[in-house]
Amino acid sequence: MGRNLQTGDRLRPVDLARGHGLSTQAVRNYEEAGILPAAGRTPSGYRTYTPLHAQALRAFLALVPGHGHRTATAIMRAVNEDAAEEAFRLIDASHAQLLEDRRTLQAVENALRDLASTPAPEPTAGPRPGGTFIGQLATQLGLRPATLRKWERAGLVRPRRDPLTGYRVYDEADVRDARLAHQLRRGGYLLEQIAPLLDRLRAAGGLEPLEAALHDWHGRLSARGRAMLTGAAELDAYLRERE
Repeated sequence: MGRNLQTGDRLRPVDLARGHGLSTQAVRNYEEAGILPAAGRTPSGYRTYTPLHAQALRAFLALVPGHGHRTATAIMRAVNEDAAEEAFRLIDASHAQLLEDRRTLQAVENALRDLASTPAPEPTAGPRPGGTFIGQLATQLGLRPATLRKWERAGLVRPRRDPLTGYRVYDEADVRDARLAHQLRRGGYLLEQIAPLLDRLRAAGGLEPLEAALHDWHGRLSARGRAMLTGAAELDAYLRERE
């Protein structure tokens, strides 16, 4: 752990804890994790903190909403070990991930608009009303049946099996999922990126309810971006105090 940089008035663990609704044990845990600089000790062995420790705690708690607990911990540990470049790299990676999440959301919205503006395919003979065989769906999408089978293994589509023939049968929701997956694949997204997006669609219950989920998704991304700004301000204040 980095050198002890405490200066100024002494603070007890309880003084740091009360200001943030934490327990004194949480403060001690943060010190042991490297989130706070090493505390001083009284002749009797009690920990003593300083305003520098208080700013470190403020910085960490401000970083968590935007970067997550694990990354915020790594950022603070890097700073306290005088490895500021590593801290900045971690922050850059978080911003890059936020940007990628925004691009993914935009791709989903574009794909949904495409689905809404595309006429539904003409009814075709199928295993039962509302069902489509794999060959028929592959033809509609301009894909090979093997591609749909690969998507099924990845969890992108979940066709049922016809009890008489054992053939895959895609209902209306399956066709919707396949069309959305096709749009995202054309946009360059990987199967492992598409699967969680389709899970969101299924959880919302269809395209219309998904609008509320997309609005919430926008809100959470904006809140995360704003939290990153708050965290950056507090971390900058901590870096200035350390200097």
